[in-house]
Amino acid sequence: MTTTTLDAPPAAPANTRGRVILASLIGTSIEFYDFYVYATAAVLVFPTLFFANSDPTIALLSSFAVFGVAFIARPIGSILFGHFGDRIGRKRTLVASLLTRPC
Repeated sequence: MTTTTLDAPPAAPANTRGRVILASLIGTSIEFYDFYVYATAAVLVFPTLFFANSDPTIALLSSFAVFGVAFIARPIGSILFGHFGDRIGRKRTLVASLLTRPC
């Protein structure tokens, strides 16, 4: 007895293009807002809060140095966690990155 297979229609992608674009837009907007708020605080608040005993110019430069380290560390972290996401799974890597984040 022979069986014939019916041509099944191709399955729709799990994530449509519009959904991916919307998620990317939201993620980028949150990241931009995070850096904007941090940069504003680095100018207005951090020099007097964290470097109160320093010269005002040195305090401001130190505050910007911390901001610069955060700006450089972000892509390094994405490369590192992207590697592990491809190796052990994105969900497990996301959970691990959220658990390592300071409160």
